[in-house]
Amino acid sequence: MWAILMIVLFFSAFAGIIYLINRIGKFGFLNKITKGKKWLRILISAVLVCGITVILWVAWGSMNAIVCIMHLIIFWLISDGIFALIKKRRKRSLKRYYAGAVALVFTIGYLGSGWYLAHHVWETDYQIQTDKEVGSLRVAVFADSHVGTTFHGEGFAEHMKTIEEQHPDVVLIVGDFVDDDTTKEDMIACCKALGELDTTYGVYYVFGNHDKGYYPPEYRGYDGNDLIVELEKNQVHVLQDEVELIADKFYIIGRQDKSEEYAEKRATMEELTANLDPDKFSIVLDHQPQDYAAQQNVNVDLVLSGHTHGGQLFPLMTIENLTKMTPDDRVYGYEQRENTNFIVTSGISDWAIKFKTGCKSEYLMIDIERK
Repeated sequence: MWAILMIVLFFSAFAGIIYLINRIGKFGFLNKITKGKKWLRILISAVLVCGITVILWVAWGSMNAIVCIMHLIIFWLISDGIFALIKKRRKRSLKRYYAGAVALVFTIGYLGSGWYLAHHVWETDYQIQTDKEVGSLRVAVFADSHVGTTFHGEGFAEHMKTIEEQHPDVVLIVGDFVDDDTTKEDMIACCKALGELDTTYGVYYVFGNHDKGYYPPEYRGYDGNDLIVELEKNQVHVLQDEVELIADKFYIIGRQDKSEEYAEKRATMEELTANLDPDKFSIVLDHQPQDYAAQQNVNVDLVLSGHTHGGQLFPLMTIENLTKMTPDDRVYGYEQRENTNFIVTSGISDWAIKFKTGCKSEYLMIDIERK
């Protein structure tokens, strides 16, 4: 499915660039500069399109260059369609080519808002009620910080201060804390920021698919074991298919990431919950939301995930929900299946794409109370 999607995207991008070159040539100023020479107008249009693409590629990488150009193509097509209808209704042509200018302005504004939604962080609140004796529990959750994308060590520390101001009893990190391009200095600074958090029950962490790194340790200067050392040095509990009973009130069940399923055996939900007291509230940390059926079957109370980035760009969340083209059981938000509550966060930061137009960056505050 993804291979087909990439092939369609490639050919669509190629056809779209040809379309942009043709439409840019319709601007009146180009006609004046080229003195009506069509070949020269096409050449200048091609240079402008290719030049902008290269600048975006160099500044933000290939993925973001493609995102920007594809949005421009889509909005230009829509704008051309709207102005074609206006022309038909007026029964005469407009003196100037407004469609291109409108498309450019709208694309800049739309992606500008997407940049803002990705680079600023909001608090999202949930309330969970239970019949179990958990008292009043305030849980802070974040995932997908991918440190080094929208913030570095200092920015991460500021976000941790904001979370601390909400007075959480426990802080839970649901994977992809760091990335392949997170520097060792940033990793150490962020671990220290976690160690400075003032909570009742501490900070708990599970790995995501990026934390251990896809490249050799030399690439970023540390590996998964080095990360564990720094986290534990700062009193962060690292859970790898492990369960901790907190204050004899509730369980935190931390899973190995699904990406580890074949490299090394990942415990099943049945194995992880076999000896747990069913009268105590249970929270599962599972980076990728792809095991809902098993989690529902063992009657855990709350499952927290990230990984999906909330679908990232509109309308990807809707497409994923309708087509089930990814293995994720949920792309974003809250769902209840029988006795189990599921929440997927869009993440506190971003990964390769620097825009969020289908969601926003967030951390969660979950208040768990007895009915």
